[in-house]
Amino acid sequence: MIGVATIGAVVAVLLVGVVVLVRKPDDVRWVLRCSTLAITVLVAAVLTPYTVDDSGAAAGYLLGVPVVAALLPVLAQRIGRLSLVVDLTAALVIAGWGLLLGLGIGGAFLPAVVLLLASAVSTSAPRQSTTA
Repeated sequence: MIGVATIGAVVAVLLVGVVVLVRKPDDVRWVLRCSTLAITVLVAAVLTPYTVDDSGAAAGYLLGVPVVAALLPVLAQRIGRLSLVVDLTAALVIAGWGLLLGLGIGGAFLPAVVLLLASAVSTSAPRQSTTA
């Protein structure tokens, strides 16, 4: 079950990357952040039965921490504050949580970190000059 979730997350991240490169949406950061949230929620949903069987009531926070961390960049962009800091913090939290959980369910959350890092990079990219 964990392998399926991990492979699904990797495929989803690759698909999002291809779509962003080919379609070039107007707001790349919004697409990357929403995709991160969707992938994280789907991974958590797939892993819920396994995690509940294995960890019982602890499944709420084992799966909830990455989902909340993926939600924060979406909310930060809606509010319009500190988007770069929130992207990097969320990426750090999800990566740290994934590594903390080791070879268990944590590895399935790691592919989504790539999208948050891409969002942070696209946020800090210098703007092109509009003067001739």
